[in-house]
Amino acid sequence: MQLPADYPPVLYVPTAAVVARPDDAQLEYRKTKDGRKALLAYSALDRLHAGMGATQPWLVLPTVQLETVWEADKFDTVLLDVEIPPEHRNGPEGVAARAAMGAEGESERDE
Repeated sequence: MQLPADYPPVLYVPTAAVVARPDDAQLEYRKTKDGRKALLAYSALDRLHAGMGATQPWLVLPTVQLETVWEADKFDTVLLDVEIPPEHRNGPEGVAARAAMGAEGESERDE
């Protein structure tokens, strides 16, 4: 696995749930439009919050450990500092965004 030389020394990686021990964490992956498995990663906590919402569980991963993660759970690419649209986020923010979209769709159908 070859990473760009300018990657930060640590990454903030979204997880499926809050866990007490990092070894218990399930990292959050997304499928790209072309079908590749992508690991989401953020160069700073504020970027993770901006990209995935303030309630998104996460862990700090030293960049040098990406190789170990890849060996355990093969992924095709790393997406750095990507903003996930609110309706595609997990957790309370995603649920609220999807509910709001549903309510908008209902009001449009009523007109």
